[in-house]
Amino acid sequence: MNQSPPSAPLHSLDDWENDLLRRYPDPEAIATGKATEAYRNYEAPARDTVREFYKLNHTYQTYDFVIQKEQEFLAFNRKEMPVWEAFDFLNQLVDDSDPDTDLDQFQHLLQTSEAIRRDGHPDWMVLTGLLHDMGKVLCLFGEPQWAVVGDTFPVGCAHSDKIVYPEYFDLNPDHHNARFNTTYGVYSPNCGLRNIHMSWGHDEYVYQMMKPYLPEPGLYMLRYHSFYAQHREHAYAHLMDAHDHEMFKWVKLFNPYNLYSKNPIPPYWKTLKPY
Repeated sequence: MNQSPPSAPLHSLDDWENDLLRRYPDPEAIATGKATEAYRNYEAPARDTVREFYKLNHTYQTYDFVIQKEQEFLAFNRKEMPVWEAFDFLNQLVDDSDPDTDLDQFQHLLQTSEAIRRDGHPDWMVLTGLLHDMGKVLCLFGEPQWAVVGDTFPVGCAHSDKIVYPEYFDLNPDHHNARFNTTYGVYSPNCGLRNIHMSWGHDEYVYQMMKPYLPEPGLYMLRYHSFYAQHREHAYAHLMDAHDHEMFKWVKLFNPYNLYSKNPIPPYWKTLKPY
């Protein structure tokens, strides 16, 4: 992958964005911990917590539950803390849904953001990498991990069989509710993801928290980085509008850094902190 700077200045923001999107990462270069095909192994996950996590997640993430949690948490009236205090908390949290790492979440944030910086992407994208799992501070408020982490999916419409462990949705009451179990459910064709309620968790929380501070491509990265059923499997294109499809180029740019930077060797924080 050629990371050399362009030989002439870029003449517009569109040129700059297109140049950035051309620099898609090489997954093999990022994945120093294991081969890329070994990531996201849900058939035989390395950690016992993974299957049980998704059983709970798929059972209880209903449309009504999501609406309740949006009302409960998106007022942002629970607690104020400096960013570094939040990092200290994430330094103690291991994600039960993740088959690819048993490091704490702060180490994962450092690995992701450093992989982005190493490939020469702009500071706003490095910051996005550093903050993308910050929403997991929801666990501070006593939220169970099944309501905070894991792959996300739309609620209020049929569950795709492209979501990991789809068999567990049989335990979800929405799965048997005629209002929610059709292709479009409570939505309309190509209504746009901004009109869709996603399963509740850290992605939506950190997206809403960072809306005033990041450019739109970074906000899409935050909001949909766990939406593997779409950015990898393309299972919900019928709900997306043209703007979503354009913005998902950025989500796909971000994903290899989020996934393949996971390896068992934690980064050396003291050398990274000055940046």
